[in-house]
Amino acid sequence: MKQNIHPQYHKDCVVTCVCGNTFTTGSTVPEIKVELCSACHPFYTGKQKLVDTARRVEKFDAKLAGSAKVAAGKKGKKVKKAARAEAKASKEVVVKTKDIKKIAQVTLSAKK
Repeated sequence: MKQNIHPQYHKDCVVTCVCGNTFTTGSTVPEIKVELCSACHPFYTGKQKLVDTARRVEKFDAKLAGSAKVAAGKKGKKVKKAARAEAKASKEVVVKTKDIKKIAQVTLSAKK
């Protein structure tokens, strides 16, 4: 094995969390500082906690609010279709006398 190429291993590395929890482990660095540990992580504690280091939650909420504002102004397909059907139903239908005669002939022949 080559000499002097591997980092020095510390058997008593101290890991310190932001919540105040500390424990020792082995590592190549003598001290480690972390933001989350098993004592404060939501997965292990069962409590919901927003872990936001780069304003991700606020950015998502802002984006969601903006899209909701845009969506409020838009109409869905069903609303547009109903409006078109209502406009079509309210139109006045003009029937010519020739059409009435044809309709009458069709209905008379159907009755026979």
